Amino acid sequence: MSAKILTIDDAIYMRTMLKNILNGEGYETCEAADGEAGVAAYEAEQPDLVLMDITMPGMDGITATKTILEKHPSAKVVICSALGQQQLVLDAVKAGASEYVVKPFEADEVLTVVKRVLSAAA
Repeated sequence: MSAKILTIDDAIYMRTMLKNILNGEGYETCEAADGEAGVAAYEAEQPDLVLMDITMPGMDGITATKTILEKHPSAKVVICSALGQQQLVLDAVKAGASEYVVKPFEADEVLTVVKRVLSAAA
């Protein structure tokens, strides 16, 4: 059974890029365009892993991470951040994120982090 991965990012091209990387490796994907929709999608889809953008309009990635983890303490969240957002990444890790990847994405890096977090969850 392949893992289901939820991508939460306000940029459609980032969601599409991640979907292409993940689908190419056989992962099932679902997506949401902001934090609030992401929390709702988590409830509906119960994914094995979340790839979460930090900066989004409305509910940001840190708040969405905290919201998901309050209800689902075993949820696996990987934060996606641009270079120069180190403080936000630290805040996200404090909020419970398992790992992070830096934009622009390298497919190999994304897959390495996804596999590492999923195997730690097993």
